Amino acid sequence: MLKKHRLLFANGIIVLAVARACAQTAQAPLPDVPTLMKQVEEHQHKMDQVRENYTYHETVITHELDKQGNVKKIESEEDNVFFVNSHEIHSRVKKDGKELSASDQKKEQERVQKDVEKASKTPPGQSPDKDDVTVTRLLQILKVSNPRREQMDNRSVIAFDFTGDPHAKTHGMAEDASKKLGGTIWIDESDREVRRMIAHFNDNFHIGFGLFSVGKGSTFVFDQKLVNNELWLPTDAQAHVIAHAIGVIGWRGDLAVTDNDYKKFHADAAEQPGAAVMPPPTH
Repeated sequence: MLKKHRLLFANGIIVLAVARACAQTAQAPLPDVPTLMKQVEEHQHKMDQVRENYTYHETVITHELDKQGNVKKIESEEDNVFFVNSHEIHSRVKKDGKELSASDQKKEQERVQKDVEKASKTPPGQSPDKDDVTVTRLLQILKVSNPRREQMDNRSVIAFDFTGDPHAKTHGMAEDASKKLGGTIWIDESDREVRRMIAHFNDNFHIGFGLFSVGKGSTFVFDQKLVNNELWLPTDAQAHVIAHAIGVIGWRGDLAVTDNDYKKFHADAAEQPGAAVMPPPTH
């Protein structure tokens, strides 16, 4: 009985210590958001080299919807994802649940080789594709407000709301579109990494001289997690897209992205200039 009471007392002390630590964290002053964003960017640069040693599997399922929101078509794609010079490279392995044919595999290998070469020549933090936008660049285009401390997965996060800065200097379609976004970002307070981002289009974004647009109300959710206590990598994402085109009723769809099967590898070829970095397949 004495042993049991000692155990209960010890557990009580632990609970009080955890509660006190949480209270102290809650009372700590919030970091300055611009400084926090700079730290996120600096931390990401430090992690670039670690990312080169990781690969993972990504599945994208697209539900095309009719005007009433009913599913009329389902498509799926599976990729192996790896990094070259900090840039993501996607290698398609399946389409609608089926392995690629021999001819499609050859075409995919040629496409991946081109992406690897382009990525190897593009500095970290910049996008090899002018119509893409990195998280680091996105944070530079946003105006933030309402910072607050929250808990997510038993970790302290700093959350704040954002809107696109209409006066930000942008280059390319994706950066221009970012100025139409609004939403919330959660930053892991300890690791200075983006834990979650929820974004939506506050207005229509026109593409191709106004012939096509992504509609107001399109939404996007992005999540990351800490892998092997070493590196933050994507876990999943969701998107609801409303698109319009002249002469076309429009396209609506829900996209679900799942990332898993994280593996660490060491490719000596990555250290050789101009070498094609092709990690071992995840499946």
